[in-house]
Amino acid sequence: MKLQDLDIIVTAPPAPGWGGRYWILVKITTDTGITGWGECYASSVGPDAMTAVIKDVFERHMQDENPENIELMFRRVYSSGFTQRPDLTVMGAWSGLEIACWDILGKDRDRPVHALIGGRLNDKIRAYTYLYPAPHHPLPDFWASADMAAEVAVAMVNSTPLAPTRSAQGTCHRCMTSKPPSRSAKKSVTRLARVRTCCSAPTVSFQRVVRSAWAKQSKNSARCGMKNQSRQTPSAKWPRSRMPCAFRSPRANA
Repeated sequence: MKLQDLDIIVTAPPAPGWGGRYWILVKITTDTGITGWGECYASSVGPDAMTAVIKDVFERHMQDENPENIELMFRRVYSSGFTQRPDLTVMGAWSGLEIACWDILGKDRDRPVHALIGGRLNDKIRAYTYLYPAPHHPLPDFWASADMAAEVAVAMVNSTPLAPTRSAQGTCHRCMTSKPPSRSAKKSVTRLARVRTCCSAPTVSFQRVVRSAWAKQSKNSARCGMKNQSRQTPSAKWPRSRMPCAFRSPRANA
């Protein structure tokens, strides 16, 4: 079995455009007729340039190769050229092409991909969502409103999603696709504080979640030899009003 043909599909998410301005999907077909699908990470260049990169990576390093030889193909892509170093755009192209190879192998063996790369680790995992505006939230006002963000956050926490997002009619393209503007740190702090306050019901305590994450971080730091930082409890160094990010290392906050 060898990798033979490549199709590249550039598409856009449905209106109002949540999820990005475009997605790049790849479809690889083997000489035995099995197809594999993947999605390429792309943020450095536009879709036209990225399409050319994906095609070049496939033709130079993957075409006519056995899809089982993923590590071999990765080494070729990773260190191709005289510089012998990874390139962000090239690695983005490889990301989707590798996914397609795993898809092919799973279909060929009639097994889920996780069974081919070490087995299932968890029966379930945590998920997250962005705070997107509800139909009755005006744009672009939503992105600067702490109260609107808190309303959406509470609905998500309570597992009672709001109605589907608005259609594209009457909304400018920039408002549909752009991320919330970061005009000032003060607005961001206010927004987060409001969300935290509204989600601090007995069932969901933001402080408890952050403190739990901090405790885990401190425990991991102690294992790595960072004993001085791990001995400090969150409340000893950071008051409740100045809790650090739960995913930031203790050294970064020193």
